[in-house]
Amino acid sequence: MLQCIFLLSDSGEVMLEKQLTGHRVDRSICDWFWEHAISQGDSSKLQSVIATPTHYLFQILREGITFLACTQVEMQPLMAIEFLCRVADVLSDYLGGLNEDLIKDNFVIVYELLDEMIDNGFPLTTEPNILREMIAPPNLVSKVLSVVTGNSSNMSDTLPGATASCVPWRTADTKYTNNEVYVDLVEEMDAIINRDGVLVKCEIYGEVQVNSHLSGLPDLTLSFANPSILDDIRFHPCVRYRPWESHQVLSFVPPDGQFKLMSYRVRKLKSTPIYVKPQLTSDAGTCRISLLVGIRNDPGKMIDSITVQFQLPPCILSADLSSNHGTVNILSNKKCSWSIGRIPKDKTPSMSGTFVLETGLERLHVFPTFQVGFRIMGIALSGVKIDKLDLKNLPNRPYKGFRALTRAGDFEVRS
Repeated sequence: MLQCIFLLSDSGEVMLEKQLTGHRVDRSICDWFWEHAISQGDSSKLQSVIATPTHYLFQILREGITFLACTQVEMQPLMAIEFLCRVADVLSDYLGGLNEDLIKDNFVIVYELLDEMIDNGFPLTTEPNILREMIAPPNLVSKVLSVVTGNSSNMSDTLPGATASCVPWRTADTKYTNNEVYVDLVEEMDAIINRDGVLVKCEIYGEVQVNSHLSGLPDLTLSFANPSILDDIRFHPCVRYRPWESHQVLSFVPPDGQFKLMSYRVRKLKSTPIYVKPQLTSDAGTCRISLLVGIRNDPGKMIDSITVQFQLPPCILSADLSSNHGTVNILSNKKCSWSIGRIPKDKTPSMSGTFVLETGLERLHVFPTFQVGFRIMGIALSGVKIDKLDLKNLPNRPYKGFRALTRAGDFEVRS
């Protein structure tokens, strides 16, 4: 049972406070959390569950906004983290993004959404489709009416139709002239390559995202060509568990609109689509760097949006970098970004340059870690393939579309 939810800005300011039970949580817990976050350095790698002397804290970071939940009782941590992720997704969907100004400008709607999403510390209604029937998303007309009438609430006077339905995530009277459903496989590759070029870890986190515009109460069945490679599977509540347990088939009545049907992992992959080869040598107060990027295993599709980023160590006073392809930028926080785009066929992209070390330091002892980004449209590198999608209870034949995308997640090359 959660006792309180706070939304913190990137400067630690409490933008919103929602007390969930009769036991009030003091705001001083946010000061303790922020001091702890600063002491850890990189806030993006802060633990999701933190034990304080008086509370258990659960936190996620989205677009610079920290969603912080507190409790003093034992509870399942994954439930709290999943709920915070749902809150962040719903707010991003409602407000068209997540930032400090959007939350402050739509404070009433954010508070109303939290009222409906959690009751007495327990998650209640988290489906965006149902929430939209209860609370209208903000728009220019509603803002003008709130100024004219003085009523800032977007709450509906009637209950959603799904409250009386056997599938609470979908209304029964949904109607479309053209029935269509789109299924996307979206994957992120996480990899660690050590300084010797050896692949230490390579796995993929994937999601099956569905965009459904179907009339009535359709019944869908989705099957994979190779379901045995999937691990750590998590389903949307609409998925019937028994067909998957017995036949590895996803049987479900979909919510209306876009939603995440399931997530999965594929572990122990043997190779990556691109290679990054750094070489650093230092002496006499300077450090020379050479960096090569190329295709290791051609996936058969174009690899684009390739980037390499790294943080300069504090002991480096200045850097002079250049590349034979793409652009190199050095930001004010000593972060270097090399934007390559696509790898040309006639040459291998390379970056080289020198670092000037601080006075009294002959050699560089702290070497940077390179963060690699890329995107490949039209293929799932994990090898996951959709076999077929069957639809029932529809008045006419719908249109079905399938896409795949693989991009870099936490892809590190150490030097």
